[in-house]
Amino acid sequence: MKKDIVPVVIIGGGPAGLTAAYELQKLSDTHVPQVYEASDMVGGISRTETHKGYRFDIGGHRFFTKVGEVEDMWHEVMGDDFITVQRMSRIFYRGDFYDYPLRIFNALGNIGPYETYKIIGSFIKWKLRPRQQEETFEDWVVNRFGGRLYMHFFYSYTKKVWGISPSEIRADWAAQRIKNLSLPKAVWNAISGANDTASLIEEFQYPRLGPGMMWEKTRNQITEKGGTVQMQSEVVKVNREGNRITSIDVRQWDKESGANEKTERVEGEHFINSMAIRDLIHAFDPPPPAEVVAAADRLKYRDFLIVTLVLDHPDPFPDNWIYIHSPMVKVGRIQNFRAWSKEMLPDQNTASIGMEYFCQKDDGLWSSSDEDLRKLASEELEKLNLAKAKDVVDCAIIRQPKAYPVYDSEYKEALDTISDWLKTLENFQTVGRNGLHRYNNQDHSMLSAMYAARNIMGADLDVWDVNVDRSYHEEFEAEPKKKLFKSVLGNRAAL
Repeated sequence: MKKDIVPVVIIGGGPAGLTAAYELQKLSDTHVPQVYEASDMVGGISRTETHKGYRFDIGGHRFFTKVGEVEDMWHEVMGDDFITVQRMSRIFYRGDFYDYPLRIFNALGNIGPYETYKIIGSFIKWKLRPRQQEETFEDWVVNRFGGRLYMHFFYSYTKKVWGISPSEIRADWAAQRIKNLSLPKAVWNAISGANDTASLIEEFQYPRLGPGMMWEKTRNQITEKGGTVQMQSEVVKVNREGNRITSIDVRQWDKESGANEKTERVEGEHFINSMAIRDLIHAFDPPPPAEVVAAADRLKYRDFLIVTLVLDHPDPFPDNWIYIHSPMVKVGRIQNFRAWSKEMLPDQNTASIGMEYFCQKDDGLWSSSDEDLRKLASEELEKLNLAKAKDVVDCAIIRQPKAYPVYDSEYKEALDTISDWLKTLENFQTVGRNGLHRYNNQDHSMLSAMYAARNIMGADLDVWDVNVDRSYHEEFEAEPKKKLFKSVLGNRAAL
């Protein structure tokens, strides 16, 4: 007897969208996923871009998690294509490189005994007289580290990443990303060499051809099992009747010409979204209540671009990545792709360096010409004494809009209004970093998608609860582990 097919429409072919499709196929042979991705590449911000044989990880994606089902999926999909990478990272601050995780003699040698004394004094002061209300990121960090250390290691980098003062970022972002941080613990780890912090692991796994390899293989497995992943297919409308979604309108486009080819209507029984929630709200037809639309318009995003420089010699520095706290340059983080995987480079006698910049689409940096960006990145690489500008022999520019959901003073109230309305929809769920407007790592975006697939099969799981109470990987196990400077430093490695 032939089984009835249940079409499940999935918006977005990033980690969340593809995970939802993959999980659904594990749970059912009748629920058929149909994935629609606006771009010409799967993986979203976890894709691997290429240029003349060079492969670029646009965010630095370590594959490490304590979420068992996510770990299982990675290995099911990747098989033998994972490699083990030794971690090395440093912080550049005030003209010096600090080992990260911190090592006591290196840190003290750079910062000096006088400033160390001032940091300890500041910590004691704020412990004795903490700020009574922790409304902002600044409040949260100062109460746990003191004002002196906050100014040294949190203020400048956080402002560079977000483009606004840490006093404008909400405390719940800090609580989500750096919960259980402790200065005494950080000092003890630096003195003893102990490290029970998962974000500071000494090694991690990585797809040998970059993170996009994971999602390219996931796409292939989905299609082999009868699902579809349709590229260059932008969802422009989400059609609903009351509290039930009936279909989506998909506009296909041609990469070469950029012209629209056609728009088709796709019906389904269930719908899962991973597109940016602000865009999603504007796509509903008929639109949600006016207060929901207004709330969506208050959500903000931080954009990102990476200037990839090819050098005429290998390994200008040994790190996987370096965090640049110095205000003397605009670059926020620098990757060395050969330190991630040698197979990311076609020529082992060269280097491939990713200069990462945080920006907005309407600012001068984003709209700069490729040549101007190459010049800026080359000069800043030399200013940091990592390589000479003349060593640069090639360049590629990658721009990523809506890379990070912004946790400003308006976001929480706005998101509550939106989520309350979305939860009234009977056959629709939203998942992933931008689908939940939550600065999740890849594994938590995947877990939210797994929850959505299981809900379709009859479970009752709250996708909005992922990475809220259990703030980070370690909290999925019995003993939460403390983290060191993770908000603005270590966790960026899992962008």
